[in-house]
Amino acid sequence: MRSSIWKVHSFDGRVWRVAPALLLLLSPVVMLHTQTVSDGAGGVPASFTMEQVLAYPFVSGLATSSRGSRIAWVINRNGVRNIWTAEGPDFKARPLTDYRNDDGQELTNVAVSPDGKTVIYVRGGDHDANWPAEAGLQPDPDHSPEKPKLEILSLAADGPSTQKPKLLAEGDRPVISPRSDRVAFVKEKAIWVVPVDGSTPAKAMFFARGTSADPTWSPNGDQLAFVSDRGDHSFIGIVDSDSTPIRYLAPSTSRDFSPRWSPDGTQIAFVRMPGSGGAPLTLLDLHPDPWAIWIASTNSLSGHRVWQSPNTLRGSAPSTDGGANLAWGAGNRLVFLSDVDGWPHLYSISTNGGAPLLLTLGSFMTEFISMTPDRTAMVYSANTGTTQGDYDRRHIFRVPVDRAAPVAITSGSGVEWMPHATGDGKTVAFIGAGAQKPMLAMVVSMSGGAEQSLAEESIPSDFPTSELVIPQPVTFKAPDGTTVHGQVFENARNSTIRKPGIVFVHGGPPRQMLLGWHYMDYYSNAYAVNQYLASHGYVVLSVNYRLGIGYGHDFHNPAHAGPWGASEYQDVKAGAEYLRTLPHVDAQRIGIWGGSYGGYLAAMALSHDSEIFKAGVDMHGVHNWITEYGGFTDEQLKYEQGDLKKALAIAWNSSPVSSVSTWKSPVLLIQGDDDRNVYFHETVDLARRLSKQGVSFEELVIPDEIHGFLRHQSWFRADSATAAYFDKQLKPQ
Repeated sequence: MRSSIWKVHSFDGRVWRVAPALLLLLSPVVMLHTQTVSDGAGGVPASFTMEQVLAYPFVSGLATSSRGSRIAWVINRNGVRNIWTAEGPDFKARPLTDYRNDDGQELTNVAVSPDGKTVIYVRGGDHDANWPAEAGLQPDPDHSPEKPKLEILSLAADGPSTQKPKLLAEGDRPVISPRSDRVAFVKEKAIWVVPVDGSTPAKAMFFARGTSADPTWSPNGDQLAFVSDRGDHSFIGIVDSDSTPIRYLAPSTSRDFSPRWSPDGTQIAFVRMPGSGGAPLTLLDLHPDPWAIWIASTNSLSGHRVWQSPNTLRGSAPSTDGGANLAWGAGNRLVFLSDVDGWPHLYSISTNGGAPLLLTLGSFMTEFISMTPDRTAMVYSANTGTTQGDYDRRHIFRVPVDRAAPVAITSGSGVEWMPHATGDGKTVAFIGAGAQKPMLAMVVSMSGGAEQSLAEESIPSDFPTSELVIPQPVTFKAPDGTTVHGQVFENARNSTIRKPGIVFVHGGPPRQMLLGWHYMDYYSNAYAVNQYLASHGYVVLSVNYRLGIGYGHDFHNPAHAGPWGASEYQDVKAGAEYLRTLPHVDAQRIGIWGGSYGGYLAAMALSHDSEIFKAGVDMHGVHNWITEYGGFTDEQLKYEQGDLKKALAIAWNSSPVSSVSTWKSPVLLIQGDDDRNVYFHETVDLARRLSKQGVSFEELVIPDEIHGFLRHQSWFRADSATAAYFDKQLKPQ
């Protein structure tokens, strides 16, 4: 990377304008788990163990066939991951694989062939990483003597769990052809293809400069569109076969991505953003990030703009789940997501242009968006509904692509996400959970009604469902008047005694903690830990600070946040002040914990306000926004520095290490040394600084683990250490 001013897009979708000497914004977040510890404060009896509450099944990767009613998903229980499947009309769930070890190998990219006969998936890798590991090495968290691989495997959808998965190829991001005969995938910066039955070896489909990604089959399976990333610009390419030249659609200096075929295969819609370059923008100000929707002919290769975002902050490219979420609907209408009215909402527009139609109106965000097989409607999750506190939940809705007539499919006090219509259009499959009941794959009629839970046997018989508390939504004000949301976890037993309080801060930071089990494994772990702490004599406040999602564009994109002023820290401190006012909380025993960006904010709290925060757990946090600063060599900076000097000073002052001299409270530092989201050196460096300052700290380093720990045993160790550390620091002996 040359030394200049760069717009850095984190894995989470957030954008920072940074100098090369500034660390990337971190991505996914982590939480801690703890071990069974009896409460020594006030005689509050311990109930369930950490082992019990961490045995919840985590469900992910839900996929459906484009025809029929086949669905497939992943269940991770105690680190053992397996593929499950079901088919209508009875949707009786059964496992397709028989993995038995907590080996830390992900199962991701689940896909069902259009004919419903085959399920494919990827085993291995770190799909939440901000950067690849050295020499492309895959994670090896269980210290296997064999080098781990990233593999694409297939299963017969009607086969038994004893079937041996068929290895198709080493690679990632597989996409099955509409004909159910071939699989396109990404390997070594190229697009490869292999028969779905593995009858012949995989081969590179074509050669192209740059990095080829996002393979997208044409409706009839004859052609493949892809994104050709050339660094400061990118193209949409089309390939007919391995013997015909690549064709590029309306090439320009822009960055083109998200190709979407028209139903007849004659056109492709895509997103276009300006290419990298130009005079550096100021770092300390927010700037619009404009984008547009284009359509190009697959024959003439010429294109035209259908819609252009306004040049405003709210008109900037959306950074929530799925980005633009571009889809080609029935009646030649393009559906997309935009924050232009202050919330991430769905719009549709004619392919001939004109004014876009707002499909989802209200003070809520739309998330996990997919299109029905007939292209007439979108199904999505939104944090709205008729139940108090729904802004901290998710429910599922359906809206036609041509009119603003959304219909609620689910409602109540649960949390539902990742909806997909089955190929026959009769059913919506999704993942659902509650405040007490952990997540399961579920199905419901497209018109709503009674929901059916699948694979309930994956919830252990001794899971402490009835012993979990129901978190309560609260709001409080930051010093600048910003309204901040949070959830309080408190067990009503022995509520007359004063208990220690814990502030929990999520990572990301584009995240929102919910009034129930979370759709990210990292945060379901955090939810389990907060439940454990509440059960063992703590009052926990989970703070949804600014920079997070769920409360509108302006809350998600505040001024002077992160390295440019850490304005979000005042929300965390305000949370602690609120927690101290609760009648059952001992104001002199407040702790804080968080991971990734939450680790950063925990370190900010301990370094700035040790008189409030008496102890903390900092899991793989960023501690220094400025790295490797030794001067800039780029000649451009001699003439176009902008506000770089001032920004660097603010970035330093927004770093916990700049205030180590006022850090007095003890801290537990936790990190895996194969972290691909936050450099392990962040913890190494902080430990040396704390040692020199004489601050009490303890360490838990997990060799070969990544950012979001892959092994259940790693989570158990970290969570147990977290609970034990707070017991030692905040409870009288």
